[in-house]
Amino acid sequence: MSPGSGSYTPHNILITGAAGFIASHVTNRLIKNYPDYKIVALDKLDYCSSLKNLLPSHSSPNFKFVKGDIASADLVNHLLVVEDIDTIMHFAAQTHVDNSFGNSFEFTTNNIYGTHVLLEACKVTQRIKRFIHVSTDEVYGETDSETDVGNAEASQLLPTNPYSATKAGAEMLVMAYHRSYSLPTITTRGNNVYGPNQFPEKLIPKFLLLAMKGLPLPIHGDGSNVRSYLYCEDVAEAFDVVLHKGVIGHVYNVGTKKERGVIDVAEDVCKLFNLDPKQVIKFVDNRPFNDKRYFLDDQKLKKLGWQESTPWEEGLKMTMEWYIKNPDWWGDVTAALLPHPRMSVVGLSHDDAYFVQCGHRRNCDDITNGGSEGNLKFLIYGKTGWIGGLLGGLCKDGGIEFEYGRGRLEDRRSIMEDIKRIRPTHIFNAAGVTGRPNVDWCESHKVETIRTNVVGTLTLADICKEQGLLLVNFATGCIFEYDNEHKEGSGVGFKEEDKPNFIGSFYSKTKAMVEELLKEYENVCTLRVRMPISSDLSNPRNFITKITRYNKVVNIPNSMTVLDELLPISIEMAKRNCRGIWNFTNPGVVSHNEILEMYRDYIDPEFKWENFNLEEQAKVIVAPRSNNELDALKLKIEFPELLSIKDSIIKYVFEPNKKT
Repeated sequence: MSPGSGSYTPHNILITGAAGFIASHVTNRLIKNYPDYKIVALDKLDYCSSLKNLLPSHSSPNFKFVKGDIASADLVNHLLVVEDIDTIMHFAAQTHVDNSFGNSFEFTTNNIYGTHVLLEACKVTQRIKRFIHVSTDEVYGETDSETDVGNAEASQLLPTNPYSATKAGAEMLVMAYHRSYSLPTITTRGNNVYGPNQFPEKLIPKFLLLAMKGLPLPIHGDGSNVRSYLYCEDVAEAFDVVLHKGVIGHVYNVGTKKERGVIDVAEDVCKLFNLDPKQVIKFVDNRPFNDKRYFLDDQKLKKLGWQESTPWEEGLKMTMEWYIKNPDWWGDVTAALLPHPRMSVVGLSHDDAYFVQCGHRRNCDDITNGGSEGNLKFLIYGKTGWIGGLLGGLCKDGGIEFEYGRGRLEDRRSIMEDIKRIRPTHIFNAAGVTGRPNVDWCESHKVETIRTNVVGTLTLADICKEQGLLLVNFATGCIFEYDNEHKEGSGVGFKEEDKPNFIGSFYSKTKAMVEELLKEYENVCTLRVRMPISSDLSNPRNFITKITRYNKVVNIPNSMTVLDELLPISIEMAKRNCRGIWNFTNPGVVSHNEILEMYRDYIDPEFKWENFNLEEQAKVIVAPRSNNELDALKLKIEFPELLSIKDSIIKYVFEPNKKT
């Protein structure tokens, strides 16, 4: 194609990051308006992208979705050849500035290295006729607050934060491949975009969701920072114009001269919800560096025929209406609504369930409250308990500052005194009544069991919510029993969203009750522990220790928790700000006999035992016991290195205790 102006007609377009905010609107527009184009949507489905964003395109015959990472050269080369790609629209990037201050190397990997892989694939395959690289207005750096002249496309690039620096670096590679290898590139630099489907770490959806919840609107610094905002459908139209009319080798600003201060945006959101700005707006610490203004010269793109058409008031109202209709589009976004969110930029998204058929949702966000051990301080309840004691030891060994709570969980005032005194970043609840020596005790001490397991836990959760603290609550998986849909030996385990079906013991009743109520608290991470095991074979609470001391045991496969492996993971989950319910067990099941066989082989060759059935067991216990398999896939996805229950028992328990 001639480097001059004129129309361009693509045939097979690869859109990277297609399930993200802006790219999904572009994809849906092209699918709708150009049925003769084949669109291949490539996305690794990070935390801020979703297949739901592409729902309007799913049923179209000219649409194909591929889950994958642009950093995979083999995948990119394969797609360019097999799909006969002639056009690339490259949106995939890490974009949130707050994240870049804490995860800057990931921004380099995604934004620079990923772009480099794409460019090299284009060079090698030699089939691309148009490569549109999507950049940002932030590469220009801060615009003088007094000037009326916006940054033109030829302006110097002076990025001021890790995010914009990586985008500028990617641009340099694009420019180099255009000049060195005649790659037909076009670059765009855009203002802020808003509208439906946007992940709520960004300002406008964050303000809208907070206003919907009746929560304060946090503003960095004094709110004087100025930004320009374009509605997403206008931006999608801009990329339509650039695709068809843009000139090879050129840069196009996608912008508007209409600016708004952050404080003005907050006040406009307040108007929509009839809120008093003086009561709702809250000023918080600023970013490490926060550019005052980005201002673009938007004339070049307008000369191609594009013009923004959505007034701010109309666009904001449409966006508000969409979030009101779709409040749960992104699942639990509590961490994203924090004043300074630090979301995970690696790992799996809400949509990985689509590919692994697990039906789970990712509920973790990397690094909050400073993230590093030096900024962490844990308040732990359950000092005299087994798990609470082990947690304290792990914190001590890991250099994490911690203190045990002095207050009783059901005493609100004493909990508040602990928080005021310690000023924790996270709270762990390992306190609770499990029975002395077992759950049969709870049958005759029901009031005491309710007081601690229900009243105390809910009081702690409520205070933590009030104080903006994450509560990691150690719960139990002994609230299920095998049934027709989850048969013993079937490999079908109970998932986090399943309703408890075991009411055989009063202990389990209280635990099931409090778990259901805790679902209303978005600040709680509930960890379902089952039949806990540790390397300390002298501890009477250790499940292995228990069954080696019984005269007879039942032989039923169960999910279990190896504390040596999983308790350190609970600390990592606190760092990642994990929320919701988690089956906190090793994957798979192990039976009583299998454990005792390992005990015999590793510890005591002379060890013998006898089995009895559930009917016989019932004669020597007061309350029935829970037997089940929990589906640990959600935890395994979050922590891929997690060992199966049998492998974990061997590694952490029997190998270290092996008698030679």
